[in-house]
Amino acid sequence: MARIHSHRHGKSHQRRPMNKAAPTWITTDPADVKATILKLAKEGMTPSRIGITLRDDYGVPLARPVLGKSIGEVLAEGKLAPKLPQDLQDLIDRAQRVQKHLTTHGSDRKNVHSLELVEAKIYRLSKYYKETGALPKDFKYTAVVAQLA
Repeated sequence: MARIHSHRHGKSHQRRPMNKAAPTWITTDPADVKATILKLAKEGMTPSRIGITLRDDYGVPLARPVLGKSIGEVLAEGKLAPKLPQDLQDLIDRAQRVQKHLTTHGSDRKNVHSLELVEAKIYRLSKYYKETGALPKDFKYTAVVAQLA
């Protein structure tokens, strides 16, 4: 599949395990995994960072087979879910970094174009999240909002 704003065809990606059941070698109790997720969220970790920490430090390859629900669902139950979906927040953070760069390097045309592409992705993704109900219908991305966030 081709990338959205380039002419390349990326092939590199991870493959999830074929079996949907939890591996037999996991000895961690589901209640402990849930408590660990909530503890890490209170420390300020994002859902993807929580998944990486569970994998690397606690030996839980995937939370869904162990718990029967995703990390995001566990965070929503514990009222610790982020206000914005993580992929949208990451794009907004990237736009902020490029805007900060452009305040000091205003003639950098390549990054002006890069900012336009990132903002196009933000508009497209926010439209999707409004349709699915993950964002309120009155959410609107502007560069001023991104700088204040």
